[in-house]
Amino acid sequence: MNKRSLMIIISLILIGAFVVSACAQAAQPAIVIGVNAPMTGDIPKVGEGTKFAAEMWLEDINAAGGLDVGGTKYPVELVIEDNESKAESATKANTKLITQDEVLVIVGPQSSKQAVPAGGVANDNETPMVSPWSTNPNTTMDRPWVFRTPFLDPFQGPVVANFVTDEFGFSKAAVLYDVASDYPKGLAEFFSSAWEDVHGSGSVVAYESFTTKDTDFSAQLTKIRDSGAEFIFTPQYYNEVALIAQQAHELGWDAPIVGSDSWGSAELMNLCGDDCKGQFFSTHYAAAGATGATKEFIDRYNEKHGYVPDDVGALTWDTMLIIQKAIQDCGEITGDIATDRACVREALAQIQDFEGITGTMTFTEEGDPIKCAVIVKISDAGEFEFYQQVCP
Repeated sequence: MNKRSLMIIISLILIGAFVVSACAQAAQPAIVIGVNAPMTGDIPKVGEGTKFAAEMWLEDINAAGGLDVGGTKYPVELVIEDNESKAESATKANTKLITQDEVLVIVGPQSSKQAVPAGGVANDNETPMVSPWSTNPNTTMDRPWVFRTPFLDPFQGPVVANFVTDEFGFSKAAVLYDVASDYPKGLAEFFSSAWEDVHGSGSVVAYESFTTKDTDFSAQLTKIRDSGAEFIFTPQYYNEVALIAQQAHELGWDAPIVGSDSWGSAELMNLCGDDCKGQFFSTHYAAAGATGATKEFIDRYNEKHGYVPDDVGALTWDTMLIIQKAIQDCGEITGDIATDRACVREALAQIQDFEGITGTMTFTEEGDPIKCAVIVKISDAGEFEFYQQVCP
């Protein structure tokens, strides 16, 4: 064999080795992440914000050539399931994501009405789930596989009660809430308890309820108007808030209407308009005047989708980054889904001082973050302006 032939053979061997190595790298199994979101139903804007933020995160992963875990880059896939804003659909979606799609981790559901039952499915099947928006304690209670990135209602209720007391000096409250939905029902109770702790028994002078999909609140609002209440606390979703505020003003109500983080949708002002300007609500971040990484996310989202991201979008962004950190902290993907799910769950539980765009987070043993709340004022321009921060 002459020298030229030997060089050709060596070159072919090296090329073959490179091709085999490249194919092996490309053949890495995909990391599959499930997204359980209300793409249709009562609150589709919540689903849209979740989807958009998750897809933005995936764009960054793809641009980097995959998710680097222990020096190996893995392709990532998102499987998005529509829970239709229904509890039964959310549990079915989780079951499918876990058993059929074999996802490593689940993002969502968002609303507590879906997150509480879906969390039971995730926990029973030992699959880590992180809700970006559910604030009801039952979502994570006694469920070591379930986490969340927002604060909890037992914290949020007193935040609102203390804010109204300090800001306005009021002593008589009215509450209007959906008795058939976990989130508003629970938060109405936590707020009322905190209010009466400060102002005494009977200081909630009107405690009115309705049922999901009701659209006429005139009877409840008339009772509130005639009760002597100095303000209304209504922890309802953005679509209901618009109707409540409009009908209250039509009945002559001119006192404050105060809300919670469920107000923080990009769709609120489109529906509510002038009826919501000047009002306050507790929430997770304030878009107007944001700086640093928060502003970068807002600007990128706004440029891509044509509107400022709401709480759900921002919280979903943080959720995706937290999940990314947990997967990377595992150090490897074994290919055994049960083993990898258990590793991600343990890694989530160990996260401390995570710097998110909605605040710094450290998970408790219950899977809940220790973080601050923000009070937002809706400006005359319809923007959600930072007013003050309240920390545990």
